[in-house]
Amino acid sequence: MTKVNTYLYFNGTCEAAFNFYKAVFKKEFQYIGRYKDVPEAARVNFPNCTNEQIMHVALPISKETVLLGADIIEINKNETKNNFSLFLSTDSREEADRLFSTLSEGGKIILPLSDQFWGSYYGICLDQFGINWKISYS
Repeated sequence: MTKVNTYLYFNGTCEAAFNFYKAVFKKEFQYIGRYKDVPEAARVNFPNCTNEQIMHVALPISKETVLLGADIIEINKNETKNNFSLFLSTDSREEADRLFSTLSEGGKIILPLSDQFWGSYYGICLDQFGINWKISYS
């Protein structure tokens, strides 16, 4: 079964926001990673992010729901257009491929599905309506 979780983007305030959400929901982070953890070859995808900013954070809210987030630094802070993403976690690589192919049709592939340094098969696309999708199989 595919699970859908919301992925929030911040312009440098992800850690503060997620510390707030952590207190609100009285939960602990499942994972928190910083841009300093990203291999040098992949850093070109995040030119405006500093080492200490959040690359990925996961805060379980319930058994089925995880709130996810990252800092995506925009040069012009007034130009952030899409500060969320729907995150699909699939049960198989085949299902990830199917969903990615279908959702990206008529849209735009941001990051092709591929094996990532953190161990997931993962990709990002915008659908034809401009909704940002992150698809992952672990």
